[in-house]
Amino acid sequence: MLVYPAIDIINGKCVRLAQGSYSEVTVFGDSPVEMALKWESQGAGYLHVVDLDAARSGNTENHEIIKQMARTLKIPVQVGGGIRSLDTVESLLSGGLSRVILGTSAVNNQEMLKTALKEYNEKIVVGIDAKDGRVAIHGWEKTSDLTAVAFARKVSELGAKTVIYTDIARDGMLQGPNLAAMSEMAKAVGISVIASGGVSCLKDITDLKATGVSGVIVGKALYTGNLELKAAIEA
Repeated sequence: MLVYPAIDIINGKCVRLAQGSYSEVTVFGDSPVEMALKWESQGAGYLHVVDLDAARSGNTENHEIIKQMARTLKIPVQVGGGIRSLDTVESLLSGGLSRVILGTSAVNNQEMLKTALKEYNEKIVVGIDAKDGRVAIHGWEKTSDLTAVAFARKVSELGAKTVIYTDIARDGMLQGPNLAAMSEMAKAVGISVIASGGVSCLKDITDLKATGVSGVIVGKALYTGNLELKAAIEA
């Protein structure tokens, strides 16, 4: 199971939100590149980046910083947040990103998802963010009628190799992941599932490993010091 340190970006700074709320922002650093180098130096094998400005408004001003992160690091970097066109996908991948995460656009624009998967294959990851088991979109500010598991099966049929499953209620709360939901998702689809949301300590990492997920994204717990990256990787 791969541990992905997360860097969330607003206005070019490293931040964390609580339950996806833009009114609950904590700034943890002014330089996403320096933060990325820190996680790489501590043994990270892959970095997870979210552009929160783009997720909310489609504003892509952070893209240059994100490409700089990808060019600076020796490890691969995946990015999500507000990626709503094939041109943006192409721009990010050609700018050095290893994988691009489609969330809202995967729900709302299936033709784009199909084309992206056909053209870029495993470089496209589908982000499934759920509130009470239902898929949330537009920076988590709206909920659709789709259940997370049904949507995961659907994108798997379209050719997706990896999904990132986030339980919004747990995100940034340090209350532990939703193990039942993660286990259900890992068993329901025959593709790679990366768990996200709620990791607070080392036990959460080992508990998630037992659910069958292939990866875990860790954010706030690393920034508050509740969890050490090296220990998480070793576990």
